Amino acid sequence: MGELTDKVKAAGNKAAGSVKESIGRNNDDPQLEAEGKAQKAKGSAQDVAGSVKGALGDDI
Repeated sequence: MGELTDKVKAAGNKAAGSVKESIGRNNDDPQLEAEGKAQKAKGSAQDVAGSVKGALGDDI
């Protein structure tokens, strides 16, 4: 179940990060754009964590 939870959180963070990044870029707000990029990176890390959990089992 942990794999699925991580994958869902990852997808949410990637989507929200993309939106923030786009809004920041379009509104000339470098701070919001940077926050979006960071949130997308967090989502990517969660995605990897979910994949590892899926490969090794949820006991990690």
